Amino acid sequence: MRTLRLAMAQINCTVGDLDGNVRKITEYIRKAREAGAELVAFPELAVTGYPPEDLLLKPGFVDDNLQALNEIVSATKGISAVVGYVDRTDDIYNAAAFISDGKLIGTYHKMHLPNYGVFDENRYFQAGQNHQIYVLGGVKLGINICEDIWYAEGPTRHQALAGAEVIVNINASPYHKGKWKFRKHMLTARAADNGVIVAYNNMVGGQDELVFDGHGMIFDERGKLIQQGPQFRESLIVTDLDVEAVFHARLHDPRVRTERLAYAKSACADEVKVISEKPFAATKKRPKANEPVEPMSAVEEVYQALVLGTRDYVIKNGFKKAVVSLSGGIDSSLVAAVAVEALGKENVQGTFFPFKYTSKDSAEDAYALAKALGIKVTEIPIVPAFDSMVAMLKAAFKGKKPDVTEENLQARIRGNLLMSLSNKFGWLVLTTGNKSEMSTGYATLYGDMAGGFAVIKDVPKTLVYELSRNVNARAGKVIIPKRVLTKEPSAELRPGQKDSDSLPPYDVLDPILKAYVEEDRSLEEIVLMGFDEAVVKRVMRLVDTSEYKRRQSPPGIKITPRALGRDRRMPITNRYKSV
Repeated sequence: MRTLRLAMAQINCTVGDLDGNVRKITEYIRKAREAGAELVAFPELAVTGYPPEDLLLKPGFVDDNLQALNEIVSATKGISAVVGYVDRTDDIYNAAAFISDGKLIGTYHKMHLPNYGVFDENRYFQAGQNHQIYVLGGVKLGINICEDIWYAEGPTRHQALAGAEVIVNINASPYHKGKWKFRKHMLTARAADNGVIVAYNNMVGGQDELVFDGHGMIFDERGKLIQQGPQFRESLIVTDLDVEAVFHARLHDPRVRTERLAYAKSACADEVKVISEKPFAATKKRPKANEPVEPMSAVEEVYQALVLGTRDYVIKNGFKKAVVSLSGGIDSSLVAAVAVEALGKENVQGTFFPFKYTSKDSAEDAYALAKALGIKVTEIPIVPAFDSMVAMLKAAFKGKKPDVTEENLQARIRGNLLMSLSNKFGWLVLTTGNKSEMSTGYATLYGDMAGGFAVIKDVPKTLVYELSRNVNARAGKVIIPKRVLTKEPSAELRPGQKDSDSLPPYDVLDPILKAYVEEDRSLEEIVLMGFDEAVVKRVMRLVDTSEYKRRQSPPGIKITPRALGRDRRMPITNRYKSV
């Protein structure tokens, strides 16, 4: 009976930290060896971190990555490993090294280079041309990388026809809400259609706007899910694969046998590299393999993505503490809760900048939240600064009535105070604007948009409410005050102000934004969805005229299938209007 004990190391790599990534990889090689694994797989570009972007244009970076791989090769005594790195021959390639017992056996070059959404791989890499098969313990293995497996007639198909029984697919696949379900559906089809075991290993961690959710999965030759790892945390996923079952399943599918025969006679047969033909002993004593981990709820997975993305952005960029401006509203309450879970209450500072329009309820709610989270608050009233600046501008504004300028002045004073505290104490400013606001430009440039990282930039307002209720539910007590969840949102920049004075209700606005911003639907299509034409036109105009603001906003965590900025790239100077 042929078996293979496979370990998938879903690890948190840091772009450019070659030494740190090597240490982590070698540590997980040791753990895999101790777990009795015969093969351990690491994520795509694990050596360099993903995505390395224009670091790849630095020859020294590629050289150092190759030297780092040599260190990893030396650490594989008594075990085999698949490790993602950057290979260089006539060009540079997104590559997977197959290493065994201290030797580099071969390298696979990624064939399908994504160049859409957040991906720019055609900018950097050459596409690979050659499929390969490795024989380890009598098991025929096909290795491919991320995008390769999304193509039905891609490398997985070719490797299976060439005899591969197990496909190891290494990934740096960014998260968006519910993406794991799309992966599961696709991987089920790849395994069943090709009669192979498919092992999908994914990176975990935050990198600028992106979060990688891990959640490695393994499917048997009939497409049944037999293993899945945790989401949003590092893990070594150890599984015993029954490879003999692949052979027996294929005996019952003469169609595939005929295709394999034709493929073997063709000129495109894959290169086969034999490491060992003798099957591994299935009876040797070793630790128990992992049990599958159940996925999180839809709201909890978004929350954990925000926590992980915030933690890694703060820590990987050398900050120790963060500051959040508390307004007594729902957005700043959610951001503060995420920050505390990501960094610990001792590393989160709150601020409160009251003005004459700040309500008593907002003050009470801001301090109630801070008490529940266990964070300190620095209070600085902004009336003196506002009065002073109005006096300074009096001559310049002569003959002009107060308007939105004076409203924005309040926000800009708060932004200046936040950045001053950041400069003095080294705190990273976490901004609190959500996707609904950022899409429509309902934010003040150099005011509430000022800061270093926009935690909920890609979270629609309606989802902000779901996440905030989840904060209380998972804590089993009130963290975000109940009044914050029920009162009408307001920027409190003028007496009696409400968000609905400037925007449609959020339960109307968010579906329109999803259709226009994420799906590029036309006016006619959105109206046919049941929305008022005048409202749709107004929203579309707000989105189109606010690109210059968004371009100057801090990076924020990608949560939806199409985030503002890195995903949705619109020109600022643009005379084409949808309405």
